[in-house]
Parts: sequence; structure tokens; C-alpha cells
Amino acid sequence: MKFLVLLIRYDSEAVYFEESVRSSKRKQLEEKLLQLVKPAFQSVLEHIGCGTLEKFKEAFDKALNGGEGFSVAAHDCAQFYVALFDKGCADAVIEQAKWDTSRAREKLRRDIDAHVASVRAAKLSELTKAYEAKLNEALSGPVEALLEGANNETWSAIRKLLSRETESAVTGLSGALSGFDLDEQSKEKMLLAIRDTARGMVEAKAREKAGGVLALMKDRFTTLFCHDADSMPRVWTGKEDIRAINKLARSASLKLLSVMAAVRLDNEKDNIEKSLSVALLDTKPTTTDRSVTTVDSLASSTWEEIPSSKTLITPVQCKSLWRQFKAETEYTVTQAISAQEANRRNNNWMPPPWAIVALVVLGFNEFMTLLRNPLYLGVIFVGFLLVKALWVQLDISGEFRNGALPGLISLSSKFVPTIMNLLKRLAEEGQVPASNNPHGNPSLTSKSLRNGVGTSSGLSSTASSNVTSEQEAEYSSPSKEE
Repeated sequence: MKFLVLLIRYDSEAVYFEESVRSSKRKQLEEKLLQLVKPAFQSVLEHIGCGTLEKFKEAFDKALNGGEGFSVAAHDCAQFYVALFDKGCADAVIEQAKWDTSRAREKLRRDIDAHVASVRAAKLSELTKAYEAKLNEALSGPVEALLEGANNETWSAIRKLLSRETESAVTGLSGALSGFDLDEQSKEKMLLAIRDTARGMVEAKAREKAGGVLALMKDRFTTLFCHDADSMPRVWTGKEDIRAINKLARSASLKLLSVMAAVRLDNEKDNIEKSLSVALLDTKPTTTDRSVTTVDSLASSTWEEIPSSKTLITPVQCKSLWRQFKAETEYTVTQAISAQEANRRNNNWMPPPWAIVALVVLGFNEFMTLLRNPLYLGVIFVGFLLVKALWVQLDISGEFRNGALPGLISLSSKFVPTIMNLLKRLAEEGQVPASNNPHGNPSLTSKSLRNGVGTSSGLSSTASSNVTSEQEAEYSSPSKEE
């Protein structure tokens, strides 16, 4: 407005000048005034643009927080505030200048688009992280539980779980992305990324559990070996088949190792379990020919038909883990065997066979008396030696060869003289060392004690010969008298 006032004053003052001169001077004045005003005009445009951008940001954030769709809010707010900027520029434009405000408008539009893009990226990142967190929560716990309870259906159940949770996340994310007005390529890229993220979570959890597979194997062995089918602690009473229970528990632990050996999310067949069973459980030799050398199937760093990227535990590592597992569980088996044997001994209330024979022969009272007074054992032993000496001297087996009655008659006639002769001989043998060596000879005494059985037999033989000679003398004397 001031610009117009100045021109009007110039026209009023230069009215008396020549037209051509007045017009040229007026044009020069306009150019100089426009040159002076243009920087201020540019500043005004920048101020309007900055103010409009701030108002757009506030309105855009408010619309998003109010639940309005991202693309709709961005379009409506951008259209409204660009129009507001155009209006502000129209008020600031000088008609005589005919300056172009398109550059300022384009700059505002670029600033608005950049802000929308940054907000879109932040929102998409938050949205992706939210669905990744949901996937992690939905997959982490169940996958860990399935791997710890490894069986033939473990990976099948993990694949079903992964497919179900991934489809649920993809469906939800796809619906959320529809409000961002993305192109199909970008949308498919994000959906593929969420699928890969879910698969990576399962593989990461499998690798984590594979790192602690030895502890899981020992826990499973202890659970199956030390607890019965009702999960009650076993009491080793002696009736349990420890060998069968041990084999069952080790087979279950080996099953867990085979499940943990590789990632099987693509439903591919493999022979890991068979290889481990043949190499680690079937310890019996398959051939007796020593010239035939067997090849160790676990002497490798890769599994057949399993890529290295899907391998969690190599065959060599499986062999080492199994060796360590057997060493650390051997004590449990040994303790069970010891407990079973101790229980059997405690439950065996029958006395030993010699005690049963003694009870039958002697009776309970005599047997208890014998146990209370061990001196009776010495008396019995001496009696045994005397009976043996009599048996040898009387030649009982020879006397009964001619019949029972002649044998009894002969033994009855020889029994008393043989006893008397034995006693006489023992008395004489006892007096001879006493008279010859009154101080005694400990070495001879100990030797005679060690050779007690032989001495008794010798004395018995001497006594028997003496008795026989006396009997012959008695039988011969009547004949002489006759």
C-alpha cells in the first residue's frame, strides 16, 4: 500500500513535466522501489511458509492421534494448508511487481511431503516393531516348550505354529498398511520381511536351546529314570528292570538330541535319528570278521541332505555330547543298582545255608548256645579229629566189606581196646617230651599243634597195631596150653 502511495505522490508532483520524461522517471522509480521491497517480500513469503508448515504439523499430528487414516489425514491437511499459503501469498503480492510465488509454494510442498514421509517411516517402524513383538510373544514360549519336550512331532507342531502366527501377523499388518497408501511393491516387501522375521525367531530359539542340549538330555534322563509312569519317584525294591529303564531313558535323551540337531522348517526328510541310534545305541558288533573295518557315520561335520545353514549340532558334536552325557549319568545308574542290591539284602530274612543245617541238626536252643559260647566249636573240632582217627584205625569201611553183621562183631571186639590203646599212647607221648625237655620246646610244641591231625592219626595207627598184637597173643596162648 505504501508503494502505491509513493507512486501517487510522484504522479501529483510530476504532473507539469513532459509526459515522456515523467513516464520514464516513473518507471525508474518503480524499479528502484521494487528492488528495495523484494527482500522484504521474500522474507514475508518465508515467514508465511514456515508458519503454514508448523500449522500443518500440528494439525496432522492431531488428526493421526484422533484415529484418522494416515493417507487421508496427510492429503486433507496438505491441501488445506497449501491453500492457506496461497491466500497469504496473494495478500503479500504487489500487483505492479508480478512476482512469481510458485517457488515458495513448491518449497512448502516439499517440506510437507518430507514431513509426511518421515512420519510415515516412523509409523511404519512402530507398526512393524509392534507386530514383531506380538510374533515374539506368540512364538518364543511355545517353541521353547516344544523343543524341551522333543518327540517325533516336534518340528511338525513348530511348523504349524509358525504358519498360524505368521499368517495372523501378515493379515493384521496388511490391513494396517492399507491406510498408508503404499505401492504394492513396498507393501509386499514389508510383508515378506515380517515372514522372514518370524522364521528367524524360531531358528534363533532353536539355536539357543541347542546350546544347552546336554542339560536338557540329563533332565530328561533323570525324569524318566528316577520317576515312574505316574511321575512318582522310583523306589528301587529289587523288582525293577534297571537295564530296560536305563535303555528307555537313554533312547528318549537321544531322541531329544536328534530333534535339536537341525532346523526342519521346510518339512524335509532326514536320517539323523537313525544315524544317531545306529552309532550310539546299537553297540553290538554287526560282524565277527576283524578284517572288515566299520566306518563311523558320525565322523563328519555335516548331515546328509541338511545344509550347513540349517545345522544346529554337527555329527561330531553329537558324538562328543553323547559321550559326556553317558559319563555324567553313569553315577545315577550305579546308585540305582546299589540301592536295589541293598534293598534285596535287607529283604532277604532267610539265614545262610550252614545256619539252616545247624538248626536242623542241633535244634534252635543248641544252636543259640553254640553261638553264645564259641568254645564248644573247639570241643566239636577235637571230637571230629578223634572220630576220624578211630575211623582210620578201625578200618570201618574194610570191616563192612564182608557184611554188616561180621563187621559189627569185629568192630565191637576191637572198639574198646583201640580206645584204651589211643589213650595210653597219648599219655606216653605226653610224658616223653616232659621228661626229656623239662623246659619245653616252643617250636616243637607249635609244630605238634600244627600237625595235630597227623599226630592223632599216627597215634591211632600205633595203638591199633599194639591192640592187634595183644589180641594175637591172647588167641595163641590157649592153643599152646592145649
